[in-house]
Amino acid sequence: MKAQGTLGRLALVAALGLFGIVAAFATISPSTDDAQLPPSTLLTESVPLRLDEMRLPAPRWYVREERFQRGDTLAGLLSRLGIEESAARQMIRARALAALRPGYSVTAEVGADGAPRTLSFLTPRYTLVRVEPQGESFHVVQESPQLDTHVAMKSGIVRSSLFAATDSAGIPDSVAGQLADIFGGDIDFHRDLRKGDRFSVIYETSEFSGRLLRAGQVLAAEFVNQGKTYRAIHFGNGYYTPQGKNLRKAFLRSPLEFSRVSSGFGMRLHPFLQSWRAHKGIDYAAPVGTRVRAVADAIVDYAGPMGGYGNVVILRHQGQYTTVYAHLSRIAVRRGARVAQNDTIGFVGQTGWATGPHLHYEFRIAGQARNPYSVALPAALPLPEAQMTAFAAQAAAMVADLNLLESSNLALLD
Repeated sequence: MKAQGTLGRLALVAALGLFGIVAAFATISPSTDDAQLPPSTLLTESVPLRLDEMRLPAPRWYVREERFQRGDTLAGLLSRLGIEESAARQMIRARALAALRPGYSVTAEVGADGAPRTLSFLTPRYTLVRVEPQGESFHVVQESPQLDTHVAMKSGIVRSSLFAATDSAGIPDSVAGQLADIFGGDIDFHRDLRKGDRFSVIYETSEFSGRLLRAGQVLAAEFVNQGKTYRAIHFGNGYYTPQGKNLRKAFLRSPLEFSRVSSGFGMRLHPFLQSWRAHKGIDYAAPVGTRVRAVADAIVDYAGPMGGYGNVVILRHQGQYTTVYAHLSRIAVRRGARVAQNDTIGFVGQTGWATGPHLHYEFRIAGQARNPYSVALPAALPLPEAQMTAFAAQAAAMVADLNLLESSNLALLD
């Protein structure tokens, strides 16, 4: 009899399923006091399914996005966007998509019948091109889009190089370059970087329709190099420590952003003359065309060929300081021009007495060559006292965020 009762209940459940009825079962978990409880009860509740009420109406319009690929055709792109053939032909004949180039992402609002309502894309110069039907033709509007500004907070750990670490952390190269510029007066990224160094950065981003377009200004950053912590807060036109000390040095340590020293300052076997001579500068190995920057504000004292130096630029700075940049493939400044720190003055080459592409850099004081890595470089002016109150309020908020990022970075090391 017990078996028959079980089979009957199973048959009942199966029948309910066939007739579109959902059975809801409530059960009580066993406890140690089961002997005092009444027998468990099987409860059922019939809930009719109204499938006709669950069906959503077909959309009148829908939005699709496609990338215009290299080798693609306009007809193929418009077809993928769901635009019907006659409207696509009209759009092509009207040259409404004349500004479209390979690599652009195109967004189209299209009716259920394939009729285009709008079609738009953003150019690399951040011009929004919008195409709309107008009678038998199409109307093209170009405008500056409204970009949304956000703040990104990220951190990373150096395993091999700064760029590899920022790539791993999803930080754009432009932000990595800013980090190198900000801390370039204190950290030589050619020689001082070590595995395990860590960094945190807070920077602005510009977005359009939820899509990241570009990274902007670094607002605050921290770099821990060989156990020593450096912090930077953006304020006005510069970067300062949380105490208000200017991070900008009167001279950068290196005229290249990233490279390696191939020959240091001092006596060496000259690779071209094959004799021992005093090397009065620093050689940086780098590919031809690498940007060479002015290490400080200056006036161009000389720009042109100079014997074994090849193409050379000599900059005259304040006081008794001059700097020399030799073996350039191309010179980007003229004699007598004023240049600011970090301006491009030329590009790495192999002109003159050079056995390979590199930059020969000299740092001179009163005409005498000095080792730029051992000489004490003057600092820029600190933050004016009148601005310290406003700076302190801004710095406090940024320091709190940097502390939070540093905590997450240390957790990754554990």
